[in-house]
Amino acid sequence: MPTKIISGRDCVKNNAKLMAMGKSCLIVSGRNSARACGALADVTEVLESLGISWSVYDKIMENPLVSTCHEGGQAARDAKADFIVAIGGGSPLDAAKAIAAYAANPDIAPLDIYGDDLAEPLPIIAIPTTAGTGSEVNYYSVLTIDEKNVKKTYKNSKSYPRIAFLDPKYTESLGLDYTVSTALDAFCHCIEAYLSPKATEISREFATHGAKKLYRVLADIEKLSAADCDALEALKPYREELLTAACAGGITINTAGTGFNHPLGYNLTLYKGIPHGRACGVFMSEYVAYNMKHPEGARLLCEFCSSVCGDSPEVMAANIVRWSNVDAKLTADEIELYVNNVKGAGNYANSPYVINDDEKKAIYVKLFA
Repeated sequence: MPTKIISGRDCVKNNAKLMAMGKSCLIVSGRNSARACGALADVTEVLESLGISWSVYDKIMENPLVSTCHEGGQAARDAKADFIVAIGGGSPLDAAKAIAAYAANPDIAPLDIYGDDLAEPLPIIAIPTTAGTGSEVNYYSVLTIDEKNVKKTYKNSKSYPRIAFLDPKYTESLGLDYTVSTALDAFCHCIEAYLSPKATEISREFATHGAKKLYRVLADIEKLSAADCDALEALKPYREELLTAACAGGITINTAGTGFNHPLGYNLTLYKGIPHGRACGVFMSEYVAYNMKHPEGARLLCEFCSSVCGDSPEVMAANIVRWSNVDAKLTADEIELYVNNVKGAGNYANSPYVINDDEKKAIYVKLFA
């Protein structure tokens, strides 16, 4: 994992010289979050102090479209950008990786990004404003294909951000609901990567390190939700812990990948608008139940839960499902569509028990029919 991680309050301003990657920069963000949290102002102040010209491409929405990223590549070329600064949650950070590739490959069509023999993408600096995806420390870019309304991951080993700036103050404007959702996403990263056959001793250390913090904070947030208090103020003491825990989750999936919660959850996000972390967390009881059927899955789950929370796998899973708080109903036709959409995902092999298509359908029916 070649990304250099700089963390702490005001880490962007305190390490300004690290941004000197060229004469011109394209800043990739969503419409509002980069401005609202103060990150955009800090970045532009630093760039101007270094004599670097900049422009902003702020068209990134949740579940970024391939076509939007392709347009962003043109915006980078128009700005004669030498590098990209990505500010935001997982969507802008993922989109920036694709934009950096399109910028360096002017002749490719939108879907050609999934091919081979691409020129090396522009360098990227990543600044997360949520504590969830870990996109700042891996080379994954999860994009939505316009024509099909399905997600497909662009992967390029040259797409790692060069630097990740982790400043907890940039997450302080994130409301309670999305704070919970992003934390659930990070927790799912940790447990799914822990069970993966690609996991290593080191990646599992990162997984338990991150999951322990996330589980405890999620339990505390449940108490905050029941109290009459200013949620944003009450969450401030947890922001740095959540951000570093989510980064640990990003590091562990960089090695081991994610499990079946993720592809099954993509459908709920794309078609029902359920935030990604909650859409993954709602499958946790089924994830545990299926993997407990496999001796290695049961061993790893018990080992993980003993280290992370002291609860049984079943209790842990029930808590994650409750914190996910998903209420959705699916028709038989929707279930058939969802199963077909995610049949070919590689995530299913990333756990001891590999579910088949009939079991995918059974999970959707059990939870949402």
